[in-house]
Amino acid sequence: QVQVVESGGGLVQAGGSLRLSCTVSGLPFHDHTMGWFRQAPGAERELVACVSWSGYTTYYADSVKGRFTISRDHGKNTIYVQMDSLKPEDTAMYYCAADSWDKIRYYNSGDSLEYWGRGTQVAVAV
Repeated sequence: QVQVVESGGGLVQAGGSLRLSCTVSGLPFHDHTMGWFRQAPGAERELVACVSWSGYTTYYADSVKGRFTISRDHGKNTIYVQMDSLKPEDTAMYYCAADSWDKIRYYNSGDSLEYWGRGTQVAVAV
């Protein structure tokens, strides 16, 4: 049984930091691109960042470039996103997903991806 479990969300003041984790089991972690997505109330789900199966290739949305850093640890079947200089507009439910590079990198809201987690809430206070 495949499990994708996010953790690390919470409430933080603007300018603060959080690190989200996503641990997967039941699937070949090294074969999948992993991505972090977010969805704010009333908004579409959007790709925040993704990392290739090797960890050598990454992509960041313009809105988080320079503030967020994605990484993966094959020994722990886990990916992370370090979120610094957080802004109120970063407030959203953050989801982790696994699939191919193209499906994640070129994701459009409503697309079906192979595996999703249930999300972790991030709230950034002014």
